Amino acid sequence: MQEPPLTETTFFILASLAPGPRHGYAIMKDVQALSEQRILLSTGTLYGALKRLLGQGWILRLESAAGDAPGKRVRKLYTLTPTGQRVFQAEVDRLQNLLKVARWRTRPMTPAADDLE
Repeated sequence: MQEPPLTETTFFILASLAPGPRHGYAIMKDVQALSEQRILLSTGTLYGALKRLLGQGWILRLESAAGDAPGKRVRKLYTLTPTGQRVFQAEVDRLQNLLKVARWRTRPMTPAADDLE
């Protein structure tokens, strides 16, 4: 499955869901922490992204009972689908390959023996 590079926001949302299901507020806070405070999602931005990811089949919405207490609302949880897991892993692999090339190209060069003569 060849997907275009993910946006940073999409990458962090998928990364947040990789360990398991989360509700929207937890995703928002996790993305903020994972991005070292660089990505601060508004509620509208987050739920717009979640709607898009649901439409792409990368995530699934689950409903979680909030307990037996009256008045407690049902929380919506989001989880990666098998497709979402594959897309996320493909992006991780792509980024690792880019990093490998960058490290190879930026390592200190030592002169070849022929260059010293």
